[in-house]
Amino acid sequence: MSTVVGTQGEERLDYTKAESKAIRRRSLKLLASLVSPLKWWLVLAALVLVVSTAFRVAAPALIAYGIDVALPLAVNENEWMPTWAASIGLIVAGVGGGALIAAYAVLAAKLTQAVMLDLRKRIFLHTQRLSLEFHESYTSGRIISRQTSDLESIRELLDGGLNQLVSGVLYGGFTLAALFLIDWQSGIVLLVMFLPLYFLMRWFYSRSQLIYRESRVVSAKVIVQFVETMTGIRAVKAFRKEPSNDAKFAEVGGQYRDVNLRSMKLYGTFDPGMMAISAVALALVVLWGGLRIPMGTLEVGVLLAAVLYVRNFFSPLQEVAMFLNSYQSATAALEKVSGVLEEQPTVPDPTQPVDLWEARGDLTFDKVTFGYSRERTILPNFSLEIPAGQTVALVGTTGAGKTTLAKLVSRFYDPSEGSVRLDGVDLRAMHPKDLRRAIVMVTQEAYLFSGTVADNIALGKPEASFAEIKAAADAVGASAFIEALPDGYNTDVNKRGGRVSAGQRQLISFARAFLANPAVLILDEATASLDIPSERQIQEALQTLLADRTAIIIAHRLSTVAIADRVLVMEHGQIIEDDAPAVLIAGAGKFAKLHAAWRNSLV
Repeated sequence: MSTVVGTQGEERLDYTKAESKAIRRRSLKLLASLVSPLKWWLVLAALVLVVSTAFRVAAPALIAYGIDVALPLAVNENEWMPTWAASIGLIVAGVGGGALIAAYAVLAAKLTQAVMLDLRKRIFLHTQRLSLEFHESYTSGRIISRQTSDLESIRELLDGGLNQLVSGVLYGGFTLAALFLIDWQSGIVLLVMFLPLYFLMRWFYSRSQLIYRESRVVSAKVIVQFVETMTGIRAVKAFRKEPSNDAKFAEVGGQYRDVNLRSMKLYGTFDPGMMAISAVALALVVLWGGLRIPMGTLEVGVLLAAVLYVRNFFSPLQEVAMFLNSYQSATAALEKVSGVLEEQPTVPDPTQPVDLWEARGDLTFDKVTFGYSRERTILPNFSLEIPAGQTVALVGTTGAGKTTLAKLVSRFYDPSEGSVRLDGVDLRAMHPKDLRRAIVMVTQEAYLFSGTVADNIALGKPEASFAEIKAAADAVGASAFIEALPDGYNTDVNKRGGRVSAGQRQLISFARAFLANPAVLILDEATASLDIPSERQIQEALQTLLADRTAIIIAHRLSTVAIADRVLVMEHGQIIEDDAPAVLIAGAGKFAKLHAAWRNSLV
């Protein structure tokens, strides 16, 4: 079984063995690409760890030497040199081992942080590159989960769990080798105890694998529920959804509690089992050693060292178990992260881009067919010509294909068949920088980023001077309210533009578009959320904004449509009426009826 994220953002637990193997290969490939640039640092860390482990393992053997050899020589023959040598050896092993462990901890921390920085940047850069289709289907909560809880699980694995595994295995191997060197019979006793230890570890691994994968899925659900509730808090309060949201969050929170309780019960069984096997091993070594001492085949110091080695052998196995804890959690997280990084843009950049330095603004839809899924086509065999400099208004019922047309012009999506061309160049072949400079969309939301008003206007042209920013604000009629703000253009707009009104945010977005100076401007319901006074102010700004450029206006308010040179009435992805506003109003078609209904609503 495996936990991964599909292209639509869903998380599954029912993948086949073949799919699971492919996912693991993908995850290991990602991990290898992260650590390969750091291979020499890894070699250095490994050398430091090996030497420090050797120092730690030497202590019981030095104690045995001191008891069986050095002390008898000091007592019977007044020969103190071996005692001094054993003592100095213990000090060197302790101090040297401690210093090397500290050095290893620093090296491991640097390696971990280097890997995490690389991975964090990869996720951020890649998710920005992914097409709008991905972001419209993949919830924001899950994306946040990839950057937060999943990366934290991977960090815990690299920073703590992996260190515990490597040091535990090395320490256990060195300890077993040292035990065989000083008393092979005690080593045989320890090897016999491997059988129950193997079954215990295998049982723990298989159970923890299931539990921790489930834990990652439930953890993501908790994050998604919280993020989406807080993001839509206005709608929550407006529709009094708090009680139902409380119930939903309590449900996923209860699932998270239950899976964590199962994890604790698992450890509650594993730890006592490990302690029992360790106690039996120690008892057998003491018993067998105690029987041999009177026979003169074993020294007391060697028995003490054997007991210390057996105890020390089981001690790092607790660390290995902790690694399994981190490993299960991090493996599930790595699978989901690698799944996101494997996603490819559905709107790829051209391999041989065509430069279009000075776009005029001629738009052509040539037999375009498009649908968001194979089952439903939005634009069937759609063709349209928009000359440069013409302002076109798109009118029609919801679902007619107006916004879809705008998304194709902006190249948020590519048509399934046919082509969309700007000045004769297929948008799929245009250089991305030319495309983004030539075509700008202003949406109803008028999103403002954290920062100053000037920063938000300059989004359309980052290198713009303050004079250019101010000139853009003047052109769309935004300078008056901006200069009245506490710090003028340097006023922080706060989160999502909370310090300015909806109309003011829209004026700032218009100034941003004016500064970008695109050849084609798309207004997607840009005035839908405004009141009448704000809309009139925006209308004045539009006269300046739309001058001398191709414009596509999508609007339900017919007052906005009035400034268009041409009106296209759409229905089921087809144009059913196409003419100047005055001509259509004077006729008896659908637009005339819509216009009459709108005029009556104003009375």
